[in-house]
Amino acid sequence: TNVQAKDWKVIRFGTESSYAPFEYKTPDGKLTGFDVDLGNAICAKLKAKCVWVENSFDGMIQALKANKFDGILSSMTVTDERAKQIAFSSKIYNTPTRMVAKKGSPLLPTAASLKGKRVGVQQGTIQETYAKTYWAPKGVTVVPYPVQDLIYQDMMSGRLDAT
Repeated sequence: TNVQAKDWKVIRFGTESSYAPFEYKTPDGKLTGFDVDLGNAICAKLKAKCVWVENSFDGMIQALKANKFDGILSSMTVTDERAKQIAFSSKIYNTPTRMVAKKGSPLLPTAASLKGKRVGVQQGTIQETYAKTYWAPKGVTVVPYPVQDLIYQDMMSGRLDAT
């Protein structure tokens, strides 16, 4: 089918601002990052005003479906489950998932290495799905968080072993 673009005057993008360098806030509260630059370039090309709507990542698809914004620019991986609900553009970039632990930690991203440890994940992410599917049944405590910044805080304080 041929999809015609409407005449956009304002484009509202949903984002979750705790994923530097993709989307984050500067110390003075300004939203910035690769995805923000990309959205602003799209708006400039279409001569439209960009409006950024911050939303929790785990509620991003529901908010799009409820018309709280027109598109999502928040490093969302295409999955079969998500593709059943919303349309995706072509992949813009590929960011492999990595486990993060304190410097010098001997932990590896395996269920055996993480058994008995606490691993933080952001709700609604592919990382949460993976950890709950492959690690939790093997004795890893998977701790979901609403935002990534809280995970980093708990990592620094020692409440988590990895993310």
